[in-house]
Parts: sequence; structure tokens; C-alpha cells
Amino acid sequence: MSKTYLTLCISLTLFLCIHFLSFSQKLPEANEPFKIGMAGYTYHKFDLDRTLEDLATNQVKYLCIKDFHLPFNSSEQEIAAFHQKLAEKGVTGYAVGPIYMRSKEDVDNAFDYAKRVGVKLIVGVPNTELLPYINEKVKAYDFKYAIHMHGPDIALYPDADDIWSHIKDLDTRMGMCLDIGHTARNGKDPVADLEKYKDRIFDMHIKDVTAATKEGKSIEIGRGILDIPAFVQMLRKTGYSGVCSLEHERNFDNPFSGIAESIGYFRGVIVATKK
Repeated sequence: MSKTYLTLCISLTLFLCIHFLSFSQKLPEANEPFKIGMAGYTYHKFDLDRTLEDLATNQVKYLCIKDFHLPFNSSEQEIAAFHQKLAEKGVTGYAVGPIYMRSKEDVDNAFDYAKRVGVKLIVGVPNTELLPYINEKVKAYDFKYAIHMHGPDIALYPDADDIWSHIKDLDTRMGMCLDIGHTARNGKDPVADLEKYKDRIFDMHIKDVTAATKEGKSIEIGRGILDIPAFVQMLRKTGYSGVCSLEHERNFDNPFSGIAESIGYFRGVIVATKK
């Protein structure tokens, strides 16, 4: 299949997804092993009601919960009310994070928070010296722990290779959140990393970037340098069954059209690459 033909197919299916999805009873990802979700950080300038309104608009059913929508000190009643709001929009809060952890107290608070929220996946950014302690927590709670990578922006966990070097000898519930944009900005191939570390990738942040360097900026999916069709095909090949959560980091004051375009393009690729 030529690149020009594939681009034409994706453009057409993107148009169809954006304009006609509301009339369909079946989302493009319905028969895929993976799910489409949203990283809560995308909406850090908006309250929960506006966030859920946008998720409903885009028919996104999964949300990684950030503490600005559900604070760490939330009561049982507040947590129940939070989940009720999500349920009314058909949304499931599937994980919490990313949560930065600089001390054992931070770790304890994060695991207690996740347990009270009712999820079994924590996306975290812990100091490396805390990993043995987190490893014991994972065993005790039977949670999965996904370390988030940040590319060249900070020295801590720049990419999947670095995370693997820290977790390879730990419990198999210690894994990673593959951020495909930051991976590319650190000079690595997210498609290859997905295949290489498939057994320890528990969460995923999907996005596109303008360049495979530190200077690369977040941009709507399909406008950047990432080979999204190859990535979707690798999702199928590896049987990834977690959530692909859009983390849209452009125009935080008004991200909504960019979110719709990115989700629409990703769904268009799903349709265009089906065999």
C-alpha cells in the first residue's frame, strides 16, 4: 500500500469518524484489543464537568484520573460522587496518575489513594531509590505500577530503555507507561519499543510531535513525524490490551478542537489499517 493511498484512506476515515461517529453504534476500536482513553493532564485547566463533557463529545470511555479532579484527601463520599459523575457519562476511571513520588510517605499516600479510588493501576514518577519499596507495595496490594517517561526534558526516566534498566529484575507488575511523543523526542522508536517491552507496558500516552529532538513540540496526531499507522499495527501485533490515552499538550487554554482532531485521526488510522 503506497503512502499516498494510505494518507488518502486515513483522511477519508478521519472525516467520517468526526462527522458521522455519533450515528454509529460501534466505535472503530470496538473490535481491537486496546482501548482509547484520555490522560487527565490534558484537562488540567478545566473542571471535571467540562472534562466529562468533552469525553462524551468524543465518545471516549476511559480516563486516567489526576488529583486536580479528585484530590488525594477526598472522602469516601467524594470518591463515590466522582465515580457517579463518570458513570453518568459512560466513563470509567481506569488508573491514577502520573503521581510524583519523592519519599516513602509519597508512595504510601499514592497506594492508599489508588485503593480508595478503586483502581489497580498507578502511573508514577518515583525517585529511583524508592523502587525496591514500591516493588514490595505492588506485591502487597496486587497493583500494577507504570513508570511514566519524559523524554529529554528531565533526567529521570527519559525512555523505555532507561525504565527497563531499573525494573527488569523487579516484580513483573512493575512496568511502564509508554509515552510515544517523549520517546520520539529522545531519539527512540516507539513502534520498536512497544514490540520490545510489550509485556511490561501497562499504560500508554499517545500524541504526535514536530521533531525527534528535544525541541520537538506536541501537535495534533497526524500532523507530526510519528508513523501512527505502523504504531496501530504494532498494537495489534503485540496484543496490547490496555488503554491508549491521548495526552494532548497543545493550546491548553482551548484544546478541544485539537483533541477531536487527534482522536478522529487515530480512529481513522484504526479503520484504514484493518485487513
